[in-house]
Amino acid sequence: MGFINPNPFTTRPEIEGTFGVVASTHWIATAVGMGMLERGGNAFDAAVATAFTLQVVEPHLNGPGGDVPVILYDAKRGKPEVICGQGPAPAGATIEHYRELGLDLIPGTGLLAACIPGTFDTYMRLLRDYGSMPLRDVLEPALGYARNGYPLVERICATIGTVEALFCEHWPTSAAVYLPNGRVPEPGDIFANRVLADTYERILRDAENVSGREAQIERARQMWSQGFVAEEIDRFCRTEAVMDTSGAPHRGILTADDMAGWESTVEDPIAFDYGRYTVLKCGPWNQGLVALQQLALLKGFELDGLDPAGPDFIHLQVEAAKLAFADRDTFYGDPNFVPVPVETLLSGAYNDLRRKLIGNRASLELRPGTIPGFGKAIDARAAEGRRVAVAATGAGEPTVGRVWTHDDDDDPALEGALAATGAVRGDTVHFDIIDRQGNMISATPSGGWLQSSPVIPALGFCLGTRAQQFWLDPEHPAALMPGKRPRTTLSPTMALREGEPYLVWGSPGGDQQDQWIPQFFLRHVHARMNLQEAIDAPAWHTEHFPSSFWPRTSRPGVVVVESRVPKGTVDELRRRGHIVEVGDAWSEGRLTAASRDGVRRRAAANPRGMQGYAAGR
Repeated sequence: MGFINPNPFTTRPEIEGTFGVVASTHWIATAVGMGMLERGGNAFDAAVATAFTLQVVEPHLNGPGGDVPVILYDAKRGKPEVICGQGPAPAGATIEHYRELGLDLIPGTGLLAACIPGTFDTYMRLLRDYGSMPLRDVLEPALGYARNGYPLVERICATIGTVEALFCEHWPTSAAVYLPNGRVPEPGDIFANRVLADTYERILRDAENVSGREAQIERARQMWSQGFVAEEIDRFCRTEAVMDTSGAPHRGILTADDMAGWESTVEDPIAFDYGRYTVLKCGPWNQGLVALQQLALLKGFELDGLDPAGPDFIHLQVEAAKLAFADRDTFYGDPNFVPVPVETLLSGAYNDLRRKLIGNRASLELRPGTIPGFGKAIDARAAEGRRVAVAATGAGEPTVGRVWTHDDDDDPALEGALAATGAVRGDTVHFDIIDRQGNMISATPSGGWLQSSPVIPALGFCLGTRAQQFWLDPEHPAALMPGKRPRTTLSPTMALREGEPYLVWGSPGGDQQDQWIPQFFLRHVHARMNLQEAIDAPAWHTEHFPSSFWPRTSRPGVVVVESRVPKGTVDELRRRGHIVEVGDAWSEGRLTAASRDGVRRRAAANPRGMQGYAAGR
């Protein structure tokens, strides 16, 4: 049985080579990563150089103050591993502290939402333990672009434009960096962040005062977490009261002691067998398990032969997503603090019961499972009713939000306010790399966006806001607690095929990441689409469940599809009870992917947004 494939790009080839491949959400970063491979570096050297470059050339999507989960396969070790670069909550981040401030949600911007920055330490661990190149070699490309400038893409300028008033009125340190000459820059302008370049140059100079590659990397880690970087972060949080989405200014609670007391960790991934594939994800401090739960539910349906843009395929995937995300919001949390029933959530018996809830009609309810002794369901009604008019404060996952245009929304003031949140298409960053030795890596860096909090003037970057993904309910598995990791949406993916490392992929997109990730996989596996075809095919997402980001809104029953989804499919989905909104033709996701098959290396990148790129030779 073959798929009926409506994708007009069925003949689009993947990038292919034997030396190595790099796929990233920005063309400059892709070129930097490929350059590292060509200079003799391995996939992990290329990953570090790519990651630092992405912080410079996509500052509206990630930054040094953010976080990153990494999933990798080291050919020498012969096993897949996860590096957790999700920093935890500071010691002063207690539910009581936020309640005393009169808050029922952690703000979506500002200093109160900052976790310990996780990216720098993660990249240093990756370089030290898995890479081969000197620190200066992998950091110099990013340093050069920060000092000498790079051409701005349109979305950076648009994002700065949405928060221009915020910068001018409340965040002058950000205005000093991102409003050069007192105006929003134009696409194509050459933009530099020389203070950030000075920060990295100072770290390099100090690191090179000691001898030996590993010693220099360790010295750089110390400069970050115990040296001038931590001191400046501490000073800024103590002395600056910063406007945030609560409508009031607040000081931060992140300290130098918090920075000094944390480092990234290496963990085993969670695995789920799907036919001849084993799909790997990060632990339940991460939402990645929700993709595996969707596969566990869909494993019970015959997907071969279904049109991947047809109503049956989309209906099944959307309904499975609704059930899996309801479980996410009920059971997931940092396993160092709360028990998470991972084995049960992926078990055949549990999913046999859950699968029976998927009928021919769209569900309009949030329906988590019941596992005695575990979890706590959220109040979905509160989330549904949280119709908050948001000022231009850059809240949420930076560029994944949509203006509410549902026909029943008759509040134009609300719609206009939501349009001013800085929420534009695409978000976060992602990259996938495979080298000739067979090393593989997938990473989704995010946080520390230029619109998340003010620039720390001595460092040239701002802090992240991942703490907004905690709940202020002490009984919930994802409740805020000092030292605890937030249940992040960042979700890189790896798959083995018949036991051999085969595929790495992922996408920016907040809650949508683990909807687009299984869609891509199912098209590749069941439709036999190559990587590029599976990325290009029409896509969709549901907004049925509460968002992971402030202000935690939900839109029960809503499915957003690209206009390339056939009209007949849209009509049938609506007949089945889905509230279907039709978006632009190329508006869903920013997937990249890379695979290895014997000596062949393949890669593909997303045409959506017109800045992703894949390279190889």
